[in-house]
Amino acid sequence: MKTLLRILATFSVAALSAPSLAALNVLACEPEWGALVKEIAGDQAKVYVATTAQQDPHHIQARPALIARARSADLVVCTGAELEVGWLPLLLSQGANPKIQVGQPGYFEAARQVPLLEVPRALDRSLGDVHAAGNPHIQLDPRNIAKVADALTERMAQIAPGDAETFRTRNRNFQGRWRDAIKRWEAQALPLKGMPIVVYHKNMSYLEAWLGLRQLGTLEPLPGIPPTPSHLADLITKLRTDPAKAIVYAAYQNPQPAQFVAEQAKVPVVALPFTVGGDGRAKDLFGLFDDTIARLLEAQQ
Repeated sequence: MKTLLRILATFSVAALSAPSLAALNVLACEPEWGALVKEIAGDQAKVYVATTAQQDPHHIQARPALIARARSADLVVCTGAELEVGWLPLLLSQGANPKIQVGQPGYFEAARQVPLLEVPRALDRSLGDVHAAGNPHIQLDPRNIAKVADALTERMAQIAPGDAETFRTRNRNFQGRWRDAIKRWEAQALPLKGMPIVVYHKNMSYLEAWLGLRQLGTLEPLPGIPPTPSHLADLITKLRTDPAKAIVYAAYQNPQPAQFVAEQAKVPVVALPFTVGGDGRAKDLFGLFDDTIARLLEAQQ
């Protein structure tokens, strides 16, 4: 009997000293939101990211592995604003997880937490792949990240109230470091104000608005329509009279049209990470903006 008691006591001590299980299983649609969950939750969440920086978030397949992740998730964190409209509804339907359906606490859209740019006055397919709610690519303005972090913290606290204080404490720490970083980035980026650029797709609008960049055109003739020879020729003609400082594209986009226009217009071509993991330096949210600003400054100079 004494031996049995000693064994039970040993197990009790081990259980008390062992690390607690993760409070939340989180499925993040894009790398930036997976990185933000990790900032807020630390070890109190297991995070699986559905896409990588090398993938176009508009066009993802709801493959079986993703459906399995949706089935076991406590929380899904996505951009929303129709960015994932081609695959997320199927993922939620096939996953059949009541906790993460639209309207439930386990379903979180980042784009609902910030004012959206480029909200169309009218919907017309002749204008290309226009998002009805506005431009969903909100992650390249760090002020948006801060707003999303506050809302996401409270949602996580609602779902896992036992870890609410941990989430709020970590968010306060993150917000302090983030405010300091924004001040540093804005000081570094002062020479970029008014810098004329050409982008591949209208996915840099929030970066442009934050830093005061001036968009001269896009490689796509219309949003979501691949570059055409005639459109690129017209763009090159325009750039010869109104030069750009850089042709900018995201890590997941085909570099060839950008390189072609850059060569013809005699301007630098700049690949931006666009999200966490877009290159070796953008390993987290801080690295994403460190590298983005450094690459733009190099082109500007």
